[in-house]
Amino acid sequence: MPSHHRSTPLLSSATSTSSSSHSQSFLSKLLLLLTVLPLSLAVLAFVLQWRGGGVSDPTITTSGAYSRWAPRGSHHEVFPGMETFSTLSPKSHSSSDCINLGRSSSPSLPYHGDWKFGFEANLRPKICITTSTAAGLEQILPWMFYHKVIGVTTFFLFVEGHAASPNVSKVLESIPGVKVIYRTRELEEQQAKSRIWNETWLSSFFYKPCNYELFVKQSLNMEMAIVMARDAGMDWILHLDTDELIHPAGAREYSLRQLLLDVPSNVDMVIFPNYESSVERDDIKDPFTEVSMFKKNYDHLPKETYFGMYKESTRGNPNYFLTYGNGKAAARIQDHLRPNGAHRWHNYMKTPNEIKLEEAAVLHYTYSKFSDLTSRRDRCGCKPTKEDVKRCFMLEFDRAAFIIASTATEEEMLNWYREHVVWGDKDLRLKLLRKGILTRIYAPTVIIQGLRESGVFSSVIANAPSTISKEKFLASIDSSNSSRVVPLASHASRKIGRNRQHQPSVRKVLEIEAGAAYEEAAVPPLSPPAWTMTTLEQ
Repeated sequence: MPSHHRSTPLLSSATSTSSSSHSQSFLSKLLLLLTVLPLSLAVLAFVLQWRGGGVSDPTITTSGAYSRWAPRGSHHEVFPGMETFSTLSPKSHSSSDCINLGRSSSPSLPYHGDWKFGFEANLRPKICITTSTAAGLEQILPWMFYHKVIGVTTFFLFVEGHAASPNVSKVLESIPGVKVIYRTRELEEQQAKSRIWNETWLSSFFYKPCNYELFVKQSLNMEMAIVMARDAGMDWILHLDTDELIHPAGAREYSLRQLLLDVPSNVDMVIFPNYESSVERDDIKDPFTEVSMFKKNYDHLPKETYFGMYKESTRGNPNYFLTYGNGKAAARIQDHLRPNGAHRWHNYMKTPNEIKLEEAAVLHYTYSKFSDLTSRRDRCGCKPTKEDVKRCFMLEFDRAAFIIASTATEEEMLNWYREHVVWGDKDLRLKLLRKGILTRIYAPTVIIQGLRESGVFSSVIANAPSTISKEKFLASIDSSNSSRVVPLASHASRKIGRNRQHQPSVRKVLEIEAGAAYEEAAVPPLSPPAWTMTTLEQ
């Protein structure tokens, strides 16, 4: 018995030692496994990436900056209207690749790097922009590709002057989604047969020079663009000038497509109040990238702020804005749609149901360059007198600017420009920024700088064909037009009307119950509300 009791502690000690050894062995194996497993996974990931085994570049597919721009329902985490393609080493591109890109019939534009603009059939709504322009590529390309980034797929460009020159038009025609329409004699003869000449809503603008003539021309072009938009399966149409950019603020993404996707189905027209560029220097060369300060629209300001700061905001100019203040509109493509001047749309059969956006805006870069004074002057042949300019221009500031540009010396013009256009007073700028009259908007600058630095503009110019074939030229302006490009304003809208008077035709007048909708007058460019003593009392 005693010997039995003495052996018990020895057995217990042995058992404890064996258990401890087993535990240490298990921990060692576990530590080894935890060490080897991550290393193995890291090696595997490296091998897969080195061999191109399907591991995508996170800067392309999951970047927060890119994913914010991805359209709802898209399978690519990219900008709306764009899609990425496999990243290639710069060495893998050859001159033959560039030729193929320039001649490709593919509906996408891989101009440079990862900027690839696709036109996916499943992306809705489909949005188009129509414009009438005589500008050059330095203005049209940034304007166009900015709107591609925010979701516009199709452009109807009615070109004349510099925009219709071979060096410009061949580039524009090479861009998928762009239809170029030249202002030929045949086009004007076709527009002379428009029903607009038999109606009263635009008649007060007929047979007048300069801005009135342009307003009629824009309306006739918009009428044709509606037909082309419907044939192309578009859902929405906008009319913008090439010095205007849509700012789709208020949407879940910085996307015009997303903005219009959220519009209720019973809405026919969406109004974008305009903001006006407020330049801080007199030597601006590229407004889209050098201007970031804008004056907000009356519709986006408290009434007390607008009228309370009215005098300081106008700085002695005729109105709160230098030019128009009634915005631009997007219309849903539907039967009986018609233009209602350059700023609005209407319908022959009903009064459109419209909404005005509370955050989104049209950014209007007006008089943003000193040279705009003389370029506007050179487009109009009116006399620089107070009486004659009333025949030519609808807005007071345009009239004053035309007289100064026609009568003053270069130095006098520059001094006038600094006094009436340039916001050189830093204290006043800060005051109006704090009050909300002025605001900073950087998105267009960032987008357009990114496009330029990525080589998009230079690539599309380089990849354009050296000449335009007769067949392509004729196709671009439809069977009713010819290949002869005419000079700017050689066939003015008032002449169209006169020609038309010698070609009377019998038309069946629609019997429309909504007579008021049929006769509603075109909406001209209008100044914002003015400050008066009556306003102050109210």
